[in-house]
Amino acid sequence: MNEIIFLVEEAPEGGFIAKALGASIFTQADDISELHQSLREAIDCHFEPMDKPKIIRLHFVREEVIAA
Repeated sequence: MNEIIFLVEEAPEGGFIAKALGASIFTQADDISELHQSLREAIDCHFEPMDKPKIIRLHFVREEVIAA
């Protein structure tokens, strides 16, 4: 696996929630720099060193509601 993709959303209570596509990895953090560190730690725990993806891709999803 060369890369892993995470969907990142803003958490209702603040911070961010990240969910991996194609792997059972979920993490959350209060800010972006903490999220980056948390994702690296989650990847290290989930994969063996030889199988670890070389790229972590973040796809930020933001929902916005406006009045019609």
